[in-house]
Amino acid sequence: MSSENLPQSPEQQLRKPRVAVVFGGRSSEHGISVVTAGAVLNAIDRTKYDVLPIGITTDGRWALTADEPERMAIANRTMPDVAQLAESEEGGVVLSVDPGSREVVYTEPGAVPKALGEVDVVFPVLHGPYGEDGTLQGLLELSGVPYVGAGVLASAVGQDKEYMKRVFTSFGLPVGPYLVVRPREWENDPAAARERITGFAAEHGWPLFIKPARAGSSIGITKVEDASGLDAAIEEARRHDPKFLVESLLRGREIECGVLEFEDGPRASVPAEIPPVTAHDFYDFEAKYIDAASGIVPAPLTEEQTAEVQRLAVEAFDACSCEGLVRADFFLTEDGGFVINEINTLPGFTPISMYPRMWEESGVSYPQLVDRLIQAALTRPTGLR
Repeated sequence: MSSENLPQSPEQQLRKPRVAVVFGGRSSEHGISVVTAGAVLNAIDRTKYDVLPIGITTDGRWALTADEPERMAIANRTMPDVAQLAESEEGGVVLSVDPGSREVVYTEPGAVPKALGEVDVVFPVLHGPYGEDGTLQGLLELSGVPYVGAGVLASAVGQDKEYMKRVFTSFGLPVGPYLVVRPREWENDPAAARERITGFAAEHGWPLFIKPARAGSSIGITKVEDASGLDAAIEEARRHDPKFLVESLLRGREIECGVLEFEDGPRASVPAEIPPVTAHDFYDFEAKYIDAASGIVPAPLTEEQTAEVQRLAVEAFDACSCEGLVRADFFLTEDGGFVINEINTLPGFTPISMYPRMWEESGVSYPQLVDRLIQAALTRPTGLR
């Protein structure tokens, strides 16, 4: 029997819904996930919800952490880490995979397991593999625990830039030129892979962008001006993912648009523009999070351009079967058309991130945004839907 169909005890009916904020994780975006968690913990209405912060260390241990958002901020250009927040170096949090129970248990070596109570909904703020890619979502589906954001399929598609682009193309969304190099191809015959890349450059021109296929926050991306920089760029991308993409430079303006699910379906926010970042080659990780390069909200677009990018953002949301929230990234090219670059099913969610800023400008404050996502998750069943 699914837990959402179980009869509730009087105690369950009276208590506030319990939100487990799960953050950190094994990906290279561990630090920014911790920062995101701090912002979400600050914004959750404690008169309305009980909160249980659960951090996942870089080696995959689920740790009970202190509810101290102030310790989750970037300090002296250094990212926070779950290991610094964990209440124990060895203790672990275990979520039951029995869909008839949402009990969370805390265990430590040599100690009796301690029940931490039931969780009503999980708010995952993990970025990248092992969290944003459908793996955590699959665990929560098995456990019968509702969660914020996209399901297994949409999360997996949204994480893998190759298959994301294939889905976009099949739905008629405009996509820029790209090339995929899979692990076996590079490992078995790197010379042939280089030749394929330089052939792509001959057709579409330099510079190229070399990027991990399944990473985010612009981590591992290198702008390559000519063939001499290829090997170093490929090595950097493969540090984060053995599969990588090669993309041509699209000349134009970078436009982003948020999508949020309402009762009547997904709606698009006002769009934002990412202006050229003079201190960086492109809008990379340091520009986004360390130097806090700022976008323009709302983007200076015509009414027609705004309507078009909003339409495309919602189409991308639907094409990938997304739920909850998405940030869609576009280029407005020199010929006046929009090309979709990617979507993020768990976009940057810190106070300076573009997704919350776009919704703030659209009339939804950060606390309202967090509350809407939790409420939507509480009403959405797990399983096939």
